[in-house]
Amino acid sequence: MARIDYVDTSAASDRTRDMLAKNGHKNIFMMLGHSESHLVNYCRLGGAIRHKGALDPGLRELAITRTGILCGSEYEVIAHRRISADVGVVQDKIDALEEGPEAAVFTDVERAVLRFTDEVVNLQRPTDQTFAAVAQHLTSECLVELHLAIGYYIMTSKFLCTFDIDLQT
Repeated sequence: MARIDYVDTSAASDRTRDMLAKNGHKNIFMMLGHSESHLVNYCRLGGAIRHKGALDPGLRELAITRTGILCGSEYEVIAHRRISADVGVVQDKIDALEEGPEAAVFTDVERAVLRFTDEVVNLQRPTDQTFAAVAQHLTSECLVELHLAIGYYIMTSKFLCTFDIDLQT
């Protein structure tokens, strides 16, 4: 059960109600709805990360789902396992995300992305070796997008955990 009530849509502004409707009244957005400006900008950045970049969607979703796992956000993991499948990630790879980058099912580029993800989440900064390994596979544009996706979903995962956002199926 959420630690505070979700936004009261009857008292929300038209813009907030519109944003909530566009996002299917999912619980994360119903909590973000307490701050209209942050809801709007959160959705704007999330939309850019998920729909406007050059980073391969499969690599992006592997990193996002792994981030949710490392941050202990069941809500995020469930949501992005589904999205991973929707963008073509095979179930064996989705399942192997619990094991991590060393799982045999991953390609070299996927391992590099997942090692980078693990280090961004768990360390002050990725090691030079890990950074160099992922940089061999990704353009500068994709490296920036990967890091921003991981950071955005660290924030999202922590938000979901902090407010005990209720799971939706």
